Amino acid sequence: MTQALKHYLQFTDLSADEYAYVFQRAALIKKKFKAYEKHHTLADRTLAMIFEKASTRTRVSFEAGMYQLGGSVVHLTTGDSQLGRSEPIEDSAKVISRMTDLVMIRTYGQDKISSFAANSRVPVINGLTNEFHPCQIMADLFTFVEHRGLTVHPLECLKGKVVAWVGDGNNMANTWLQAADMLGFTVHVSTPSGYEVNPAIAGLKNTDCYKVFANPMQACEGADLVTTDVWTSMGYEAENEARKKAFADWCVDSEMMAVAKPNALFMHCLPAHRGEEVSADVIDGPQSVVWDEAENRMHVQKALMEYLLLGRQ
Repeated sequence: MTQALKHYLQFTDLSADEYAYVFQRAALIKKKFKAYEKHHTLADRTLAMIFEKASTRTRVSFEAGMYQLGGSVVHLTTGDSQLGRSEPIEDSAKVISRMTDLVMIRTYGQDKISSFAANSRVPVINGLTNEFHPCQIMADLFTFVEHRGLTVHPLECLKGKVVAWVGDGNNMANTWLQAADMLGFTVHVSTPSGYEVNPAIAGLKNTDCYKVFANPMQACEGADLVTTDVWTSMGYEAENEARKKAFADWCVDSEMMAVAKPNALFMHCLPAHRGEEVSADVIDGPQSVVWDEAENRMHVQKALMEYLLLGRQ
């Protein structure tokens, strides 16, 4: 069956039941990928990728993923399209969505992607905005579930777990709060003063899904997963030196991992700066699953694109 028009602009755009399906589908797609089995469910479909923010993992994972599904890709940046000039985003959306089947946008403000989606005839996916990064959190959760055993009910292993977020209260942190609110786990948030998360952005129904810690060591105590991000996200480069000073005590190191659970995992959405937000012995150590996490962006996004276009298979 064909799926009714549905966008993926933030984590809350899918339900827990839909995530369970997408995770099961991603596991199947990944298994077939590893066995070199074709999975061309999106043959003759075209994905438009629009980048206002540069990317490595987002571009490779979406582009390779769409080709592996049998489809094709159109790659646009603000430098080679009218998006960076004078055309209203609403007009661009009306044109691009008449020529393609799916659109992925990586941009700055959430308002831009919302305006595009409101004028699009095809599904729109958030490849990252200043406010949210849902595809990354979906990949992170899938990676956690994969390492803890993908079952008939793949989200059950998340209930009651503790995720320690150490660092900036950014788009990743906002999306982790949304995921915790929906899926029944808790996020321990530790940020320097002045860089806190704003729960109003996440639009939480249950603010008990997260706890704030001034001391990052305390945030990591008993955690099932410890995760972080760069101290200076794209678009905030002018603050880099000030951020390095403010975040100096928020480097995830072996001492922080030692107070987490013995089998705790470490994740980072990459790119990573060893010696800044994470020590080399942690990101390159036995608890780190960052390379599985990076690869899984492709597999969950393939499952997502298939679901948005075709519904449940």
